[in-house]
Amino acid sequence: MSRMKRPCIGASIATFVGTVVLSATSSLAQQVSCPVTHAELTDALVASVATQDVFGNPNGGTLDGTNGGLDFNMWASVVNRDGIVCAVTFTGSDNDDQWPASRVISAQKANTANSLSLDRLALSTANLWAATQPGGSLFGLQFSNPVDFDKAYAGDNADYGTEDDPMIGEKVGGVNVFGGGLALYDGPNIVGAVGVSGDSSCADHNVAWRTRQILGLDSVPAGVQPNNGDDGIIYDIISIGQPGHLETVSASGFGHPTCGGTEDDVAAAIGSGSTP
Repeated sequence: MSRMKRPCIGASIATFVGTVVLSATSSLAQQVSCPVTHAELTDALVASVATQDVFGNPNGGTLDGTNGGLDFNMWASVVNRDGIVCAVTFTGSDNDDQWPASRVISAQKANTANSLSLDRLALSTANLWAATQPGGSLFGLQFSNPVDFDKAYAGDNADYGTEDDPMIGEKVGGVNVFGGGLALYDGPNIVGAVGVSGDSSCADHNVAWRTRQILGLDSVPAGVQPNNGDDGIIYDIISIGQPGHLETVSASGFGHPTCGGTEDDVAAAIGSGSTP
């Protein structure tokens, strides 16, 4: 007598559950709204780091193809208006050609610029440095919304910076108070923000500025920059007092220190900031 083989119910259930989980994961990544695609962000970032003297891109680069810092490879992240990471990329050949720490820092900068900007006024992360120092009007802000480490460092390193970066679809959070984070505007409306990291904070700001401009999401309504009325970096930090008792002061209250290179000259050349 032949026996009928009973179906392996346990294996069938496991296969079904695995399929559902995989489908849910894929659909989640696909459903995350984003003001840019991964390819658009990558192209804009590469063009901003390797300026016109390298690739022939007329993107405003002037000073020998530099952003004024160390000319390192960079990370960039974009969050949508809900603060959800929706694109992560880098400029090197591999994801360890940039400072590894800068991946999460770029997402942190994007979250900061998005969460502290409105349709009516943009604040860049560069605008927050002076205000968050001891005695500043926003002192302690940098500790208010910590990074969610479980979400920021989840997954396989091989996926970092790709379309499958584990941060995509997650609210990573974080507040950063030096240059490199800018809100994104599609016409009159804020649609998220971009964060760039991998060089000096002053160079990061220049790269982010160029990247946003190439993406065409730079219709900034207003900002605290006194010269241009936008969210450009403000180099107005001065030291007062006597040796041994020096105090740094920002005339605008939203200033950022220089970084020791030619970043401030590049900022003046491309319109990303100036000294009041």
